[in-house]
Amino acid sequence: MTHHPRSLALAAAIAALALPALADSVNVYSSRHYDSDDALYQEFTKETGIDVNRIEAKADELIARLEAEGKNSPADVFITVDVGRMARAEQAGVLQPFSSDLIEARIPQHLRHPDNLWFGIAQRARIIFYARDRVEHPPVTYEALTDPEWKGRICIRSSSNVYNQSLLASLIEIHGEEAAKEWAAGIVANMARPPQGGDTDQLRGLVSGECDIAVANHYYFLRGFDGNVSGLSAGIENIGWVWPNQNGRGAHMNLTVAAQTRSSPNPEAATALLEFLTGDWAQQYFAGQTHEYPAVPGVGLDPGTARLGLFIPDSTTGTDAYSRNAARAQTIFNEVGWD
Repeated sequence: MTHHPRSLALAAAIAALALPALADSVNVYSSRHYDSDDALYQEFTKETGIDVNRIEAKADELIARLEAEGKNSPADVFITVDVGRMARAEQAGVLQPFSSDLIEARIPQHLRHPDNLWFGIAQRARIIFYARDRVEHPPVTYEALTDPEWKGRICIRSSSNVYNQSLLASLIEIHGEEAAKEWAAGIVANMARPPQGGDTDQLRGLVSGECDIAVANHYYFLRGFDGNVSGLSAGIENIGWVWPNQNGRGAHMNLTVAAQTRSSPNPEAATALLEFLTGDWAQQYFAGQTHEYPAVPGVGLDPGTARLGLFIPDSTTGTDAYSRNAARAQTIFNEVGWD
């Protein structure tokens, strides 16, 4: 497998940060960058007596590190912010199937890899937002975003964004490659500007008037209510939202995903942490701290997350398609000129 020189360089740099391989500890490589996760791991240590050692970096850099370390890697658990990145870990052979009846019982099948290489621990809805004062009838499906009515009116992130990659991967699974390519080309034709910035920047485009429709993960919008997000909070009352495809398959859900590494020196501790992440306390913590939706059915939401209302998530499209179709999705993006 070929790696970008920058990824290899950074992998070598962070490799200098040694993690212990002790029976009473578990080592986590994570691409999540939330300070709030500190309290999550502290609770795990409080309940089990197992210390958590964590290294954070971009997913590709952590995968490169796992490959370089091989069987000597101290990592026990690998966590990414989306299934699409797990495709690269699968191909690199750095994962092993988890073995836990508890995880299988609590996490729905469509949120697990068919061979138990990974499973979702939290969900992120990728939905449609619109300017209330300029859009009377917003699109109600992902497919409708390509309608000529929205030409020059849509803000959306770049094709390198894994959330968009997973959305397109799901469309490949549902409609086939040709239809998915037509969809991607239709979005490019309807863009208000070349892709730029993160999800918050797409929402800011609605406030500034640069676009009338935006596609973003739900929690970026909710952050605008939590605090003073520059360029968003002041105009947030004029932003409406649509839960897409509610008369069909439901809204696309990106996943935060956890896996056990192939070289795990502390397999029992790794399983304990993975099971903890599916427990009610951890699942409610995700919802309360980062406004993610729980992966475990029936876990309640905090008021901030619940403000978006009830909706039907896509539970018919297996999320393993997001990793299986990731490479093809990127090829399609390149072919249609989605920067």
